[in-house]
Amino acid sequence: MIIGSTNSILLVTDDQEAARFLMEWLMIEGGFGLRVESTGSGAIENFKDNRFDLVLIKNVLEGADTFELVKQFRNIDSDCVVIGLANEHTPEIEQQMLNLSVYDYLCKPFNSDRLLFLARKGAELHAMLAAHRRLSGILKEQNSGLQKQNILLAKRIEESTRNLARLYEDLRSTYMRTIRALAQAIDARDHYTHSHSENVSKYSVALARELGFAVKDIEIMRDAAELHDIGKIGISDLILLKPSSLTQEEWLEIKKHPQTGAQILEPLTFLSEVIELVRQHHEHFDGSGYPGGKKGPDILQGARILHVADAYDAMVSARSYRKVPLSKEQAIAELKRNSGTQFDPQVVEAFLKLMSEF
Repeated sequence: MIIGSTNSILLVTDDQEAARFLMEWLMIEGGFGLRVESTGSGAIENFKDNRFDLVLIKNVLEGADTFELVKQFRNIDSDCVVIGLANEHTPEIEQQMLNLSVYDYLCKPFNSDRLLFLARKGAELHAMLAAHRRLSGILKEQNSGLQKQNILLAKRIEESTRNLARLYEDLRSTYMRTIRALAQAIDARDHYTHSHSENVSKYSVALARELGFAVKDIEIMRDAAELHDIGKIGISDLILLKPSSLTQEEWLEIKKHPQTGAQILEPLTFLSEVIELVRQHHEHFDGSGYPGGKKGPDILQGARILHVADAYDAMVSARSYRKVPLSKEQAIAELKRNSGTQFDPQVVEAFLKLMSEF
């Protein structure tokens, strides 16, 4: 069972046959508790009285009040995760699902393994989002208390130097926990990219050690890797989770995320070295990258490491736009092929030496 999860699902459908199928798989095979409602009003009342990890809604297009229903669910629980179920796959249904901002959807005939996978990942996402919200509330209260303490401590600055230093470290740790939790929540928006930042951090730290970085600089690499995609908070789910090719306008939105991430972190002055790595992690060795078009040694070495680690994990992971990931051998071939153009040859060479560790 997922920590923080009730392992329960609310199914909204008037299709008795589908309800029997879903109950068999989700309750017997998946171990979920399942409650079924055939009307929107009944579903809302049940949702108010009970805590659910996710909501399954069947025949979305046939329900005129589906938008309002989803809105009411999220008014009750802002972290509500919704999965859609449809009788067929059409462009109209796909657009409707995107408009509803559902986590994912399935069409008949329902794949039982896919159903259980989505249910478990949806419940996991709900638990993470709820935990993040609770953490943010706690941190907000802590920060408020720290601000009041600062006013009192300022009056006794000479005798309280050690206390102020300790307070600064506590505040720094608080901010870092908040930012890391936010970065993890961003990864969790898409079940395909869950643990992406964790993987990039693993590769980046190993590369930094291989290239002789000092201990302090390795820790900077770790922080930068964990936060490198934080700028994606400003990108719509419709773009970030789009299963088809991006338009030129959508691609321009994606390319803003390194600069946006740097701007989010700029108020945290203790992250000054991390900020530039986040800003530059999509610069290409030949100058064709973004956002600054930097080239070769003008790109920070840490950013060149991040770029290789980020690209490799993206290639060997499934994504919304590419369900089948590249094999390890195919990804290595891509790194070699783009060495000297997209990637720093020295970093690629070091990465290839470490492949046996991954």
